Amino acid sequence: MAITVECQKRPEGSKPRALRRSGEIPANLYGHKGTESISLTINAKTVERLLKRASVNNTLIDLSITDVPWRGKALLRELQIHPAKGTPYHLSFFAVAGHGDTTVEVRLRFVGTAVGVKQDGGVLDTVITELQVSCAPENIPDVIEIDVSNLQIGDSLHISDIPFAEGVTPLAELERLVVSVLPPQINADAETEAETAS
Repeated sequence: MAITVECQKRPEGSKPRALRRSGEIPANLYGHKGTESISLTINAKTVERLLKRASVNNTLIDLSITDVPWRGKALLRELQIHPAKGTPYHLSFFAVAGHGDTTVEVRLRFVGTAVGVKQDGGVLDTVITELQVSCAPENIPDVIEIDVSNLQIGDSLHISDIPFAEGVTPLAELERLVVSVLPPQINADAETEAETAS
């Protein structure tokens, strides 16, 4: 899911606070020329729209710097939020072209209803909901779907059980637990009453 974002080079000597008052958010682009970075500004409304569709280290962005000019694929690497206002404060982008595989965080989506939950009253325990993977920028998955519908009580899935698309490599131990079905939770009060009755 590539999103197009236009921005401008930040004027030399400009103050971040003044930029924010004028409706611009300071940003930086890294990785386009080795260690060199470009200081940018992005319209606050553009940032608002971007954050509704993009997430950090996951979404490929078609970044266009109109006055440099530069255009290329980038990832949103960092998002700083104002601690009091809760509004975007600063963004960092990383240009991915020519860097080979990149590391991203991908959300896990659990699909289906586990048999152990539906028939036996078990509880689906999702241990992790995001996973770090390595892949080419054009292969970044929006989500990784995991079908849990066949899981019985006591069953579990590990990273080694997840089907990854070609070119997508998990960066975690394959034995790491992802999801399991736990036995039904017994109400403590009900348990006490049962003991008293007996």
